[in-house]
Formats: sequence, structure tokens, C-alpha cells
Amino acid sequence: MSFEEKLSNVPRQSGVYIFKDEKERVLYVGKAKNLRSRLRSYFQKSAALDERKRGMVRRVRDFSYIVTDSELEALALEANLIKQHRPNFNVILRDDKNYPYIKLTVNEEWPRLEVVRRIVHDGSVYFGPFVPAGAMWETLAFIRRHFGIRPCRYRLDKQTRPCIQYQMGRCPAPCDGRVTKEEYMKAVEEVKLFLKGRKSELVEELERRMHQLSDVQMYEEAAKLRDKIEALKRALEQQKVISPELGDMDVVGYVKDDGNCAFQVFFIRGGLMIGAKGFYLKKNLAGMPPEELTGSFIEMFYAREIIPPDEIVARTRPADSAQLAQWLSGRKKKKVLIITPRRGKKYELLEMAEKNAAELMHVRKASPERKTLEEIKGRLSLDRTPESIGAFDISTMQGAQSVGAFIYWAEGGFRKEFYRHLQIRETREKMDDYAMMEESVGRVLSDFSGPDRPDLILIDGGKGQLEAARRALGRVEDPPEIIALAKDPDRVFTVHSDVPAGLEDGSPSSLLLKRIRDEVHRFAIAYHKKLRGKSMLSSPLENVKGIGRQKRLELLRRFGGLEAIRNAPVEELAGVKGIDMKLAQEIKKVLAEDSEDGSH
Repeated sequence: MSFEEKLSNVPRQSGVYIFKDEKERVLYVGKAKNLRSRLRSYFQKSAALDERKRGMVRRVRDFSYIVTDSELEALALEANLIKQHRPNFNVILRDDKNYPYIKLTVNEEWPRLEVVRRIVHDGSVYFGPFVPAGAMWETLAFIRRHFGIRPCRYRLDKQTRPCIQYQMGRCPAPCDGRVTKEEYMKAVEEVKLFLKGRKSELVEELERRMHQLSDVQMYEEAAKLRDKIEALKRALEQQKVISPELGDMDVVGYVKDDGNCAFQVFFIRGGLMIGAKGFYLKKNLAGMPPEELTGSFIEMFYAREIIPPDEIVARTRPADSAQLAQWLSGRKKKKVLIITPRRGKKYELLEMAEKNAAELMHVRKASPERKTLEEIKGRLSLDRTPESIGAFDISTMQGAQSVGAFIYWAEGGFRKEFYRHLQIRETREKMDDYAMMEESVGRVLSDFSGPDRPDLILIDGGKGQLEAARRALGRVEDPPEIIALAKDPDRVFTVHSDVPAGLEDGSPSSLLLKRIRDEVHRFAIAYHKKLRGKSMLSSPLENVKGIGRQKRLELLRRFGGLEAIRNAPVEELAGVKGIDMKLAQEIKKVLAEDSEDGSH
């Protein structure tokens, strides 16, 4: 079926579509109210596509789609597929960690606090997210010092002796019946007010109870409440109060520059600023309309384990904002609004978030790492400044146990989650260093698509290895730039010049390139040693067809060792239980070949 015929057969229903390249890799995941109409809009000659989408359409060789019952279902499926495939032409957030929350287990008889990164709709109350996590640990420590709530996870269905937390004054010991249920639940309500940011209300309640205790001459208990009130007032002064009436909201600001984009999210809970998080997107987003960019960011941000707030504040109303708000409401189990204020306190917060996003963009561009990367671009005549660098090396010993290694550097450090090592398949008659390098580069980069593909490839070797790697990159769509770094003396070979550049000047760019080269060399050697160690521990008897573990043990018991088995007559080997003359001859043959291989 031709591409046009396949388009004609697409149903006019809502769903998700997936664009793929010639190697079946996912380029883009999108959603549509009418799948046929949306897909045709990409491939019509009169289609008004931005530069980014035109570049994507040129690479599309196939597509698939999934029909859904509603646009809302399509949005949820799109978010999951983008997280799964990380397509190159979707907005992808590099930071995919789940942020910490404080969980209050009000569904338990004796509620407790714990730190979690996954949200479960189990009746518990969650407070957060806390970004960075330092504020959360400070909050938790404050609660444990000043509120009577247990820190343990023990079951309390049977009475036990109180632990050291009781002796330290950090727990009222419900395990030993030293606190009534009424007193304990009063402390739980206080913790809820504190975590919801309603500290003024909490202080007023505590002051009322303090005066009541004083009136009945319970001065010791009143003094304890007085100390707690003072601690709460100090905590309130230290926290950044935005405006109590604002409640729970996230403020999303962003700036774009040269196709890159920086987002800043403010987390406001109970009118308090509890955290902020910046994101830097280095893909070419210059042509993406603001409403699509805002919508894509919000969708991918809240597709993680994050409870949406009551309101999300943004400069531009996102594309498909009604469906997006409905999807967020489903995740929160409560109505969520996406608002675009034009004045007032929310607008001021939005401007503040955008200023912070601009500062993040400036810091990224002015950082020492950025200057070093721009120095690399200039001295090696690269087409663009590399934001990320991948490196390859080969380790072998006389052609045996040959391995390839790949490491990844980005944002000022090595990213070990992207490291790869592979055993060379050795399918050619002659596997020299060049052929092994070509195989390694081709195998790793063919599966390394999307926004995480490195901008620059560094090869540990000289001009021959560079040419081999170039052959492999010739089979990769939109290949990264490539250089080779040789030793003794350190010099760089590039595709732009036949004359290698020296790296003996001690400049930051030279030091960074050599550091990356040394890291991939270390990684390759470590893997090669591991494989050689396994090979040395294995027995050549394992290579004899028909010899299993039991028969190997019988041979070793009878003859005492491998050398004795090798020197024994065939007739004696055939005398071992389960081994006939034919199998004995095969054992002699394999052990003789192993001896010859070991002598070279």
C-alpha cells in the first residue's frame, strides 16, 4: 500500500499518530480530533508548516495511529508515548525525576509522615512538590521537633515499649498508650494546617488553647504551647510568603533565544513559595508557536508523578487548553484551571518567573562549560557549538574478546545512564581496529535517536579510525559532527582539515577533550578486563557438545584436573560414567585445540 493510500484509509476519529523514519524510529507523537484531517495537513503541498515541522516531514517514511474514544484519552495516551519513545521532534524534559512529597497517612489509625516520590490515591494527604528537596527536610525536622506525631512505620495493633524517639521528645509513644487518640489526632490536624501554609490560623488556635490552659493554672502545658508558638512565628518569618489568598498554583514562565528555550516553574502552596525549578531545552524550537510550546511543556511536566495545583499560570493559553485542563483535573481528582492573567499579583509572579527563566538562559550561555564548548567549536571549525559529546574506544588483545565502549558528556559532567559497552560481533574475515570502530559507532548511534543524541562524536584514535567512524555515520540520519583524538602526541583530526590540531596548550578545550578521551579509554579497558576474567574462569570442557555440568564433575573427580584429563588415553576417558568412545575422542580434540590456542 502506498503512502497516499494509507493516508486515505485513516479514520476520521480522535486518536494519536506516530511518525517514523526509514529505520522505524519514532520521530514525533501527536494527537488529533480528526486523525485523517491532521495527518493530511502535514503532507499537502500548500501546508503552512514551520521550519521545524518541514524538517520532520522530510524524514517521515511511515506512520501509525491509535484510535481513542475521546480527545481526552488521546491526550493521556500521547503523554505516555512521548515519555516512552522520547521522540526528537517533541518537547522533552531532560530532568525526568519525580519530585519529593510529604505524605500524611490520614487513612491510618495513627497517622504518620513519610517522604515519597510516587503518588497513590489511597486516602493519604500529600504536600509538595518540594524542589529543591532541602526545604522539605527542614520542614520535616521542624514538625518532628515541635509536633507530637510518630516518625516510625511500625504497626501499632499490639502494645510495645517506646523507642528512643520517645526519650528524645520526638514521639508521644502511641505504641505504649502514652497519648490518647483525641490528643494525637489534634496534633495531626495541627500538622495539616502547618503543611497547608495556614500557619497564622494555626498560631491563633494555639494561642487560644494556651490562654485556656493558663486560666486553669496548667502553666507547664501552657509554657510548652508558648514555645511552639514562638517557633512557628520564627518559621513564618523565614518563609517567603507570596500572598495567602493565592492558594495553590504553579507559575510557568519561559524565554526563547536562538532556538533554545528556558522554562522556570514556581511552586506556590497555601500562598507560600515552597520551591522553584528551571528547565533548559536545547533543541531547535524557534518555529514552534507559543501556544504549542506552552501546551507541550505543561503536558510533559505533569505527565510525571506530580499532583497539579488548583491553578496553572502561563503567559499564553496552550493549544487544546480545554482538554489539557480536563486531563489535569482527572489527575488531581479536582478541577484545575489554566489561566493567563493580564494584571495583578498573578501577573507579577509570571513576570518574575520569566525573569528567572531569562537568568537561567544567561547563566547557561555564560557558564565556563559553555565558553569551553564555544572554544572547541572555533578551534575545530565545527558547524555548531556542541552541547553534548559522545566518545568511542576499542579494546582488544590480539583480536580476542574485542569490545567497544561509548561514554557521554553533557552539562558539565559525565552522564553514566547513557554509557554503552558492546562485544564486537567479529563477523568479518579480518576484524582490524577500523572495522571494529565502524561496527561500534554504527550499532550505538543507530539506537541513539532523539534529543539525547550527542552533538559531537569523539573517536579515540587517528585518521584511520575517523574515516571508519564516518562510514558508520553515513548510514545514520542527521549525523552528529565527528573528530578523532590521537595520543603521543595529543592531536585532533577533523573532517575539515588534513592537518591535525595540537592539544598541548593546556587550554580548557584541550583539557576537556583529553578528559573525555581518557574516560572512554578507562571504560573500554574495564569492560575488556571483565570479559577476559570471565574467559579465564571458564573451562574448555564447556565447549564440548554433550558434556554437561554432571559429566564435567565426574571427569574432574576421576582425573583430578584439566591437565590430567588432557593427557589421559581415550580409553580411560570412555571409562567414565556417561561418556562413550565418540564423546571421549571429542573431548581430546577440544582440549588439544585449546592447548594450541593457549600456546600462541
